[in-house]
Amino acid sequence: MELADGVYTLELTMEREEGTAAFHPVAVETARGLLLVDAGLPGQTDQLAAALSDHGLDLADVRAIVLTHHDGDHAGSLASACEDAADPVVYAHEAAAPYVDGREFPIKSDPDGGRYEPVPIDVELQDSVTFRTKAGPMRAVFTPGHAPGHLAFYLPESGLLLAADALRGDDGDLVGPAEHFTPDMAEATRSVGRLAELDVETVHCYHGGTVDAGTAEIEAISESLAADHLG
Repeated sequence: MELADGVYTLELTMEREEGTAAFHPVAVETARGLLLVDAGLPGQTDQLAAALSDHGLDLADVRAIVLTHHDGDHAGSLASACEDAADPVVYAHEAAAPYVDGREFPIKSDPDGGRYEPVPIDVELQDSVTFRTKAGPMRAVFTPGHAPGHLAFYLPESGLLLAADALRGDDGDLVGPAEHFTPDMAEATRSVGRLAELDVETVHCYHGGTVDAGTAEIEAISESLAADHLG
């Protein structure tokens, strides 16, 4: 699915006892080549390449990989994706970088179960850093709470929000972050409030995919979360 001019949603899946789980990274065309937003779980690089191929794209053309945060379902295949891509520049928020590059252990991973392969971060991002894309500017929005250094990305020319895990899709509805996997719900609630300040027409979530929802729905979620978590 093409979310905006040169912005494509990709679907990766894995089987669990409760059924099939789907994850939705994004590929973005830029003047310098393809930019990938998140890389999936360990072992999903072949799926990633196949999903790109469905849009006539090639993993070998990826020039940049941007992590929304360090969780294993977003960064687990980063090392193998980098091997197959075109020597990509790797970006993550400065607060996420230590978990990705191995200085810190991922906060939601089992210490007895190991971790995904560490990868150096080439560029440490901050709030409001902007990438130039075929669809216009893509601006980083600092949205911590679900994870340290969590980033969403906003494309104002198309009203598109790449929410990562700051919001979720649930059977076509937009909902807040998964509380069980969000260490700081108060901060995550404030982050949703930041997203509610944007002029959004469509939200793409890593979990739940693309949702036909915008600013009004984000504002409603923000108010509901605030009542529960900001007292």
